[in-house]
Amino acid sequence: MISYEFPLTEKVRTLLRLEDLFARMAHFTEHDDGFDNHAALMTLFEILEVISRADLKSDLLQELERQKRVLSNLHNNPAISEQALDAILNEIEQASRLLLAMSGKIGQYLRENEWLMGIKQRAVMPGGTCEFDLPSYHYWQQQDVCVRRENLRSWLAPLLPLHTGLKIVLRLLRENGKVFHFTAHQGTFQQMQGGRIAQMLRIRLSRELACIPEVGANKYAINIRFIAANYAAKSALFEQDVPFDLTFCSIST
Repeated sequence: MISYEFPLTEKVRTLLRLEDLFARMAHFTEHDDGFDNHAALMTLFEILEVISRADLKSDLLQELERQKRVLSNLHNNPAISEQALDAILNEIEQASRLLLAMSGKIGQYLRENEWLMGIKQRAVMPGGTCEFDLPSYHYWQQQDVCVRRENLRSWLAPLLPLHTGLKIVLRLLRENGKVFHFTAHQGTFQQMQGGRIAQMLRIRLSRELACIPEVGANKYAINIRFIAANYAAKSALFEQDVPFDLTFCSIST
């Protein structure tokens, strides 16, 4: 099976983007090659851009507090494990403390690093970080891998409370999903929503089906089209029946 997640709100879209970027940053930081470390640094710049566009700290704190209230009301519910409930509440409490401890404008310490911002400015140009453009960056790339890795980790570390918080929110969102099995007849599917909409949709289908889902959704309906997986030709509808699992993910409010 192959799975696709489609955010239906701007907040969830931002959290999914950051989740992907933090995972990519971690991946490239742990590799030894200079090209991998370059990819890690470019990813750090992407993280900085995303967090600059949203009041992420405030949004995460509000969402964590809301989930804390909702989950606290589940105490003494015989269908809920008290141990598991206490564990997630402790995670939320710790994540909130870490977020509250973040002072100043998020990522400002990176913006004040003239050396990093010089690299970021050149990086938007094709081939703009060659050694003759940025000899000091070339020097850094030739340093021992332990030095480079420690630098990358130190530049990322002040942003990790955001990662901790968003992981909890996305985990709760995914765990609150309701799964249904449908068939898209001749590649198309529509379901009326009755004014209610999930915050994220997850679509799972067989890897053997050479098609890719495209989703359009509003408070009235969900529309899914399965497009033929053709990497050269103009996109065309996959005109076969497509069985798939659809998960409606909505966090408790």
